[in-house]
Amino acid sequence: MSEPATVDTPLKKLVGDKTAKALASHLDLHTAGDLVYHFPRRYDERGEHTDIRSLDVGEQVTVLAQVQRTAVRPMRQRRGNLLEVTVGDGSGGVLTLTFFGNQAWRERELRPGRWGLFAGKVTEFRSKRQLNGPEYVLLGEGGEGEAAVSDDIEEFAGALIPVYPAAAAVPTWVIARCVRVVLDTFTPPDDPLPNAVRASRKLVGLGAALTEIHRPSSKEALHQARRRLKWDEAFAVQVTLVQRKHRAADWPARPRPPRPGGLLEAFDARLPYELTAGQREVGVEIAADLGTPHPMHRLLQGEVGSGKTVVALRAMLQVVDAGGQAALLAPTEVLAAQHHRGMLDLLGPLGQAGELGSAEHATRVELVTGSLGAAARRRALGEVASGAAGIVLGTHALLYEGVDFADLGLVVVDEQHRFGVEQRDALRAKADQPPHVLVMTATPIPRTVAMTVYGDLEVSTLSQLPRGRSPIASHVVPAAEKPAYLDRAWRRLREEVAAGHQAYVVCPRIGDGPTSDEEPPPEDDNGRRPPLAVTEVAPLLAEGPLNGLRIGVLHGRLPADEKDAVMRSFAAGDLDVLVATTVIEVGVDVPNATVMIVLDADRFGVSQLHQLRGRVGRGAAAGLCLLVSEAAEGSSARERLDAVASTSDGFKLAELDLEQRREGDVLGATQSGHRSHLRLLSLRRDADLIRDARAEAITLIEADPELTRNPALAASVAALVDEDRAEYLEKG
Repeated sequence: MSEPATVDTPLKKLVGDKTAKALASHLDLHTAGDLVYHFPRRYDERGEHTDIRSLDVGEQVTVLAQVQRTAVRPMRQRRGNLLEVTVGDGSGGVLTLTFFGNQAWRERELRPGRWGLFAGKVTEFRSKRQLNGPEYVLLGEGGEGEAAVSDDIEEFAGALIPVYPAAAAVPTWVIARCVRVVLDTFTPPDDPLPNAVRASRKLVGLGAALTEIHRPSSKEALHQARRRLKWDEAFAVQVTLVQRKHRAADWPARPRPPRPGGLLEAFDARLPYELTAGQREVGVEIAADLGTPHPMHRLLQGEVGSGKTVVALRAMLQVVDAGGQAALLAPTEVLAAQHHRGMLDLLGPLGQAGELGSAEHATRVELVTGSLGAAARRRALGEVASGAAGIVLGTHALLYEGVDFADLGLVVVDEQHRFGVEQRDALRAKADQPPHVLVMTATPIPRTVAMTVYGDLEVSTLSQLPRGRSPIASHVVPAAEKPAYLDRAWRRLREEVAAGHQAYVVCPRIGDGPTSDEEPPPEDDNGRRPPLAVTEVAPLLAEGPLNGLRIGVLHGRLPADEKDAVMRSFAAGDLDVLVATTVIEVGVDVPNATVMIVLDADRFGVSQLHQLRGRVGRGAAAGLCLLVSEAAEGSSARERLDAVASTSDGFKLAELDLEQRREGDVLGATQSGHRSHLRLLSLRRDADLIRDARAEAITLIEADPELTRNPALAASVAALVDEDRAEYLEKG
């Protein structure tokens, strides 16, 4: 009898060296636990169809289909024959399988009527979708070829056929066979869920859930298994967040209450416009938080242009009034410099301490970036260290050694998703006591994401736009189907410039030279042309449809002083058109810009497009955003663009974005850099389950804050949410 396998048993002891090596190198699966928690992506049912019509070109797929017909024909370019096998899914969708070389045995094996799983990469030839030389396994009876794994494949004997996340070198049926071998001797770990939770929520045991999710005895048993394993994931995240919120309540922080007759009151009195009701309400919440002896940890979300910066500046002034300093961390030098100019304009004499004409109780606003010259840097750092600079703005340069604060009381992180945990922690560590923290985002966050990823932050939302902001009309320009529409788009841009306005043209790539993290790779292995690039598009526009207009170029590879000069020229109206990458996505504020043309718009995400179009319509004139794409009508990429064009509601788009993105990205698995077992939980579909898990976590942590009475749960939480992952969740 084989020795029982545990979660830590190396796979090579169970499935052999060769298979274990393939699982490790292609799927990062090393132990029995890794494999058992490698859950099926979906389940096929013999007789039911896989929707072949929904497959995207370039996608690596496994389809359940039935052989319809075969045909052998001689190859034109070389000797030998080509076998073409047409398979269908029962709904009208068909796929062509192509095999090169003389393989008579394969033709005999792939007889019409046979069902099988076929795995490969979807390509297109003469408008027909096909898989070239796919891996396959036939169901129900054996064949003569090596691809028929067994006469009656045990792992596919049930009505529900598991289809796993796989690789070309490790198809789903190999994974299924390995899972069967492991489950035959697997001893599940102690059930980590407290008995009371399991009983009250009617959850099956862990061992049964792990067996049924791989080899379901019925649809109901599979449903119960998935529900239990989702609970484990949701509960681990919520326990972590509730624990950290509980601990944070005990941290000391210096209260920064409002001071009558201070800078904040003077600022409010000189504001040239009235705050919205939302800004006033959120301001009251933040002011109350700042006045407590525990650090504020608040997320401020609001649509592009909803006035988050003014709310943050008022919070910073309250801290300065209380004798402290406030630092704002921006993701780019362009945005940091713009914040600096904007705050100086808003503050006027209140931000000019030590200068002629300054107000009596003024402070100083300093900008600290990596491109400062040596003399300017020494002066700025001196102002920060002495406390003369009450407000400090900068990029990650604020994190460097040598940037010291006299009394850092508030950290504001703008567009927090652009920063790593370590960067945010480094700035917080510059305070003697934990500072108050306000993180801001213009990317609307669905309620379930806020509950799961930001569960230990208080969340404030600005839903109103300030008076004077104009609506933005968005349209898809189908460049491949209707080239005349693209010509019209350029004419429309010229009309706006002729009316005295300005425009953006956005490209997904910079151009020649090394690629950066902000741009996709230049080559596309699905046969599509490279994404359009700023350095290539700008001269073509200058010579062609935008001839005679004043065109500037902006991207992340330009030196900082050159980027700033370009932005200043555009803001001053010295340029008509700015051809740029997504470096303009966040914070760039030029009220005279009324039109944006996004080229290769299908190469951008939903939230990114929403952020980008927020750069226009920031003044009195209406905004226009044109999304240019060659994506075919009916494709998922085109549907995504149509959705963006159809609504300006950022929360609706955030839900769409969540639906289309991998959950792991949203939950931070990729950001943590560590393997995560958060596999099943869907923030969109499992909102009720997440809410229930949070309620149970709160009850549990109130009674057992450090899980000393629940050691199995503590170990499970540590495995599902490791320390780096937990820090990611804490910081947002």
